[in-house]
Amino acid sequence: MKIMRILHTSDWHLGRSFHGTGTLDAQRMFLDSLEKTVREEAVDVVLVAGDVYDRALPAVDVVALLDEALDRLTVAGAHVVISSGNHDSATRLGFGGRLLSRGGVHLRTRLEDLAVPVTWPLGDGAELAVYGIPYLEPRVVANALQADVGTHTAVTGAALDRIREDLARRGEDRRVVSIVMAHTFAAGGAPTDSERDLAIGGLGAVPLSLFDGFDYSALGHLHGRQRLSETVRYSGSPLAYSFSEVDQTKGAWLLEVDADGVRDIRAVEWPAPRDLAVLDGRLEDLLGRTDLEWAETAYCHVTLTDPERPARAMERLRTRFPDTLVLAFAPEGGSGSDTRTYSERIAGARDDADICCGFLEHVRGRKASPEEQALVRQTVDAALSLAHEQ
Repeated sequence: MKIMRILHTSDWHLGRSFHGTGTLDAQRMFLDSLEKTVREEAVDVVLVAGDVYDRALPAVDVVALLDEALDRLTVAGAHVVISSGNHDSATRLGFGGRLLSRGGVHLRTRLEDLAVPVTWPLGDGAELAVYGIPYLEPRVVANALQADVGTHTAVTGAALDRIREDLARRGEDRRVVSIVMAHTFAAGGAPTDSERDLAIGGLGAVPLSLFDGFDYSALGHLHGRQRLSETVRYSGSPLAYSFSEVDQTKGAWLLEVDADGVRDIRAVEWPAPRDLAVLDGRLEDLLGRTDLEWAETAYCHVTLTDPERPARAMERLRTRFPDTLVLAFAPEGGSGSDTRTYSERIAGARDDADICCGFLEHVRGRKASPEEQALVRQTVDAALSLAHEQ
């Protein structure tokens, strides 16, 4: 009996930045890990369940990176099945699909192809059928899918009904092991800050029961690897794309499939190119703590809790944590000791210079220093003098 190994991935987001920092080098490292897994585990098929690119119009070097990835995976002996996500342009991603399929890269970006599986023989008259559902925008595809209403649940259900019809025909004279790829937000999944909402207020979530009856559902969209049921899973993104993913272990799911169905599923883990650090505390404490040496080479999100915002906070932080990418302020005790509004702050101002200093205090969270007060007063006096001359 033949055993096939299927690697479930998604949300590569090639070309995405991490808080303004480019990730192409990190994504190349991910591709190294991916190719290594394909070779060492003798993977037959790599699934990419949407969001291959981070934007509909990827840069030239990003397109070149995908070209390199597909070449490396197919040379390593794997077929690749790709469906489009909400970040992709389905039309652009799907270009050349018929030609690419001859080389082992199978694109599912069109509605017409969602019930056309990629198939492989499993022996004993059985076959593996992989269906790829492109991201379905309800307002765009509801009529074409003859969905009752324009909701994510309705259009996803209509697409899966078409797949079930094809499966029923195929299953009349053989055993069919079915894998469905879909880029969607399934109820019960745990989102992070780095996914784009599919609908306002959580209305984009589809019930898990829609995927009943398939041997495995390979989902994309949520960036954390997670198991919603034994047969419905998210692989998550291969890299962290926001600090909300700091506690996630990145990787994929590796399936073993034979004529009897999915016989084994296990997690594959890939090393992170850079650690993430989410730190909080007073500035001087963070600069002096000996237990934070590991964070000196990490991407850092820092929340300062000083009662008053320290001067040159980012500059001083970066003397120890040079890759501090996000700086926030959350004064101890809430909003700080001074909770006055801007109007209340300047109510007792003696002159225009006092008003300007009050504005600085309001927007920065700390009072102007004596040097700053002198500079503001000098600037205001010069402006008033010039106005009087004119």
